[in-house]
Amino acid sequence: MIPSFLKPYHTNFSNLIRLGRKYDGGYVIDKRVINKTNIIITCGLEAEWSFEKEFQKLNRDCKILAFDHTVDKSFWINRFVKDFISLLLLKKIKFYQIFDVFKYLEYLSFFGEKNKHYLKKIVSKKKDKNNQITITEAIGDNKDIVLKIDIEGDEYKVLKEVDRNFDRLNLVIIEFHDLQKNLKKIKNFIKKTKLKNIHINANNYGMVDLNGIPQVIEMTLINPKKFKVKNSKTKRNYPIKGLDFKNRKRGPDIKIIFGNKKIK
Repeated sequence: MIPSFLKPYHTNFSNLIRLGRKYDGGYVIDKRVINKTNIIITCGLEAEWSFEKEFQKLNRDCKILAFDHTVDKSFWINRFVKDFISLLLLKKIKFYQIFDVFKYLEYLSFFGEKNKHYLKKIVSKKKDKNNQITITEAIGDNKDIVLKIDIEGDEYKVLKEVDRNFDRLNLVIIEFHDLQKNLKKIKNFIKKTKLKNIHINANNYGMVDLNGIPQVIEMTLINPKKFKVKNSKTKRNYPIKGLDFKNRKRGPDIKIIFGNKKIK
């Protein structure tokens, strides 16, 4: 059972769309933002950009800026060696698995002329100007932005900066990690932010504690000054059939139950 302050605001079901893979890497957003967005700023990339790719198919004028200091040459070499060994051992025999062995070629193609990936770590305060960048610096002069944040626990350090750029944002997707010990931080963010939560999903790569609180959640927040959202909370059950899918295909799904547990 998760606290009721995490319950999304109601938005028409017809506005919701899932972009990206059915499993890990896909996200539910409000389709109204697609044609109103100039740029997606991705904080945390790894080897998964199916969301960005599908979004760009629907809005070809949109460009992608990705920031991830870990996806360097050694990342791709290690990934290829591991995948190639799996291929030789016949652990990757399906077409999409074989194709995935050569993911680096897709990376070179996607992050070519218009789309860019920078080997920089997203931080709240810079100590290394060559290898680090803040959210505000990543945004620059851009506006009408979809901001996607999956930085493995560091998201809590940049929440204030997300809020400071409210007017430039259309929509924000955030993965919150270690939920159990960070509920107070999320509550403070939800209370102070002008953004409105319109969707939530529990990532089943993480565990669920004895109180029913998942370790990782994915949240979609929209700018209500640009896109009208009702001021009432939703009555939907999560996950939503046809929109939400398990991040880990073989793992059990996580049903979200909202409660009134007080956060100290």
